Amino acid sequence: MKILVRWALLAAALLLVAHLYSGVVVANFTSALIAAFVLGLFNTLVRPLLVLLTLPVTLLTLGLFLFVINALMFWAAASVLDGFHVTGFTAALVGSLLYSVCCIVIDAASERLFSRSE
Repeated sequence: MKILVRWALLAAALLLVAHLYSGVVVANFTSALIAAFVLGLFNTLVRPLLVLLTLPVTLLTLGLFLFVINALMFWAAASVLDGFHVTGFTAALVGSLLYSVCCIVIDAASERLFSRSE
């Protein structure tokens, strides 16, 4: 149940990002659900490999290169899906930052909500 609620909230967060920033376009809630799923897959499977491969650059930039990796994951998900579009790398960077803030809020809220019910 927790996973389904979190998935729906992340899809809503993606719609919020599209509403707040014009560089990110999400067609409808179904597209947002699919995009949230694909973003989760990319962040689980591809991101750790990219972080490992770019570790020297990440250390040199004191971790700021992780923002670039997040933007690349956001941009890659948008390029794979039909109902989710990002206009360019800058839009992917801003969109991924807004989406990350939403994810932090959702994670904190779901931890409080589901820790009380268990």
